[in-house]
This record gives sequence, structure tokens and C-alpha cells, in this order.
Amino acid sequence: MRLSFPLSFALISTAAVLAGCATRPAANVSANATPATNTATATSTAAPALPSYAGTEALGVAMEGWAYPYTVQMFSFELDGKPVRMAYMDVAPAAGVAPKGQTVLLFHGKNFGGDYWAGTLRALSAQGYRVIAPDQIGFGRSSKPETRYTFAGLAENTTRLLDHLKVPRAAIVANSMGGMLGVHFSRRYPERVSALVLENPLGLEDYVKSIPPQQTANLVKLEMAQTPASYRNFVRGYFPTTYRPEFERFVEQFARVQLSGEYPRFAHVSALTYQMIYDGPIFDELPQLKVPVLLAIGQLDRTVFGRRFAPPEVVKPLGNFPALGRAAQQRIPGAKLVEFPDLGHVPHLEAPERFHTAVLDFLADKR
Repeated sequence: MRLSFPLSFALISTAAVLAGCATRPAANVSANATPATNTATATSTAAPALPSYAGTEALGVAMEGWAYPYTVQMFSFELDGKPVRMAYMDVAPAAGVAPKGQTVLLFHGKNFGGDYWAGTLRALSAQGYRVIAPDQIGFGRSSKPETRYTFAGLAENTTRLLDHLKVPRAAIVANSMGGMLGVHFSRRYPERVSALVLENPLGLEDYVKSIPPQQTANLVKLEMAQTPASYRNFVRGYFPTTYRPEFERFVEQFARVQLSGEYPRFAHVSALTYQMIYDGPIFDELPQLKVPVLLAIGQLDRTVFGRRFAPPEVVKPLGNFPALGRAAQQRIPGAKLVEFPDLGHVPHLEAPERFHTAVLDFLADKR
């Protein structure tokens, strides 16, 4: 079944590819406005200068001081013989709401932490769900070891967290790279998944055939070459028609981490998680899924993983999310599809009410 919401339902620079998925090219944005010869005209038409964050307080790689919408807790365990901490928010059903006795687990994308699920945490808890939003190891407030990352490893870490919280089974809502993790998790632990919502996931096409592999050292160099302006262009590509001032938060976070003396480690981990995506495709896993699946697809999304590394004629047919969503629905047994005609890569931020309505409708009969 395919549901379509009507419209009336009311960066990339060469350095930007390390965010793990490259969006449609965006116009360059300068932090400083170009001087105009006509002062009156410039005053009336020039957009305000965008911040460079050069004088702001640095953020360490553990995001100390970065605001999260709910209390962040830490789960400590050993990974490859070394201690790590996994950050997570565990939000109970809202006060005065009858608990459903069900848990929803949220998986973030590569360029985000669990904090970008703020609206989803509120919406689902308001309907009686317990909602858990972890920062995967390597992301957000969690530890960032310089080690090989795999989706199997992230899935195992997540099962450890669920065991720690005594959650035997949960529905998963997953965006972008998190969608790939959701597929890997559901394939490995189907008995622990009551339902899987894939929100514009990476991996709906076999990108390995088109995007050549990269050396980690080269990826680190590209990451180190990032600027706030190039990263802003990258972030804008996620929201082709819906970029709003509140999304500048993601640019600020990146820029402040870049000011930290720990940024080289952050850049290295970013490169390592890029390799995880390259090495962990899900295209052939989709027909093997045994859990109920909802594909929630923003139709304006043209995200292409590793776009920078392939010729334009190779990239051109990739990232066609309208076609990818429909093909995935055919390949995933029993999958449902909701299309958002006017949205891009992150529908839960672009049109929260529509996205949450679709998710809640899908989860209503899942146990």
C-alpha cells in the first residue's frame, strides 16, 4: 500500500562528503556579504551575514555543554577491551497519559546525535510510548574510539543497552544512516523488533557498484578541510525547500567542535564511520526482512552516498528517492510506503506533525 500526502497538507563543497552522504549540490554560502556599490540597495536587499562561529566556545568531541532536550544518561561497558560510554535519553510516557507498555527506539543519522529527535520524543511519549534515543558509539555525546566501526558492532552495542534497560522488544524509527543500522539490527535480532520505520534511509540502492572505495587518510584530509560555510551548504541540501533558522544549530555544533583541539580525532572517527557505511550496504538485506516495515520517504531527497568520488554521469541516476522508495516497497515483504511530496532527507524535522501522524498510525497495531 502506498499513501501520499498532498502538498496542501498543512554543502556541498568538496570537503562536505565526509558527512557520510552527499546531497544535491547547493549554492556556495559566504560568511561575509560582498560589498555593494549602492549602499541604500545593499541595506534593503542584502541578507544578513551568516555566523562563522570563530569566537565561540569550543565543544569537545563528547559534546560537553551541548543542550539535549531530555536528561542524558550514560551506559558504560567495554568495547575491544577498552571502557566506553553510550549516551542515551530514556523518556517515559507523558504525565497523565495511559502507558501503552511499548517502547520505541530511535536511530540517528551520521551527521546528527539523538538530540535531533526532540520533537519525536515529545510526540511519541505524549501518546503513551516509552522512547529511547541513544547516541551510537562514535556519535553525539557517546565515546568516540578510533577503531573499526561496523553496523554489526553498533547493533550489538544497542542490544547491550536494551538489556541494561530491561527492554526485550521495541519498535525502531530510523533516519538516514540510522536506517541502515535499523535494517542490520532487524536482520540480526528480529525477535527484538516489533516494527521498523525507515525514514529516507541510506542504502536503498547498491552504491558500491558506482562509488569507488576511498583511503581513510584521504577522507580525514577532506574532513579537516571543512569550514562552517561548506558545512552549512551541506546541511542545506538535506532541506531543499524547508531550510529554517533552527537548522543552523547543526552548523553551530560542527563549527564549535572544529574549534576544539580534539577535532583531529573527531575527523578521524568521521572517516571511520564513512567506511562503515561503505562496507555495510543493505540493498541485498531488504528482501530478507521479517518484521513489519514502513518506508517514510521525502520525495525531494536526492542524497547520494559518496557523491564526490564518482563522475557526474555516474552520479546522475542515483539518489532518486521517489523511485528508490517504491522499489524498496516491492522488495521488502509486506512493506508500506508513505510519500511526502514536498520534503527532503529529514521529514521528522521538516514536517513533524505529518511524519509523526504516519508513524503513530503505523505503530498503532504493532506489539
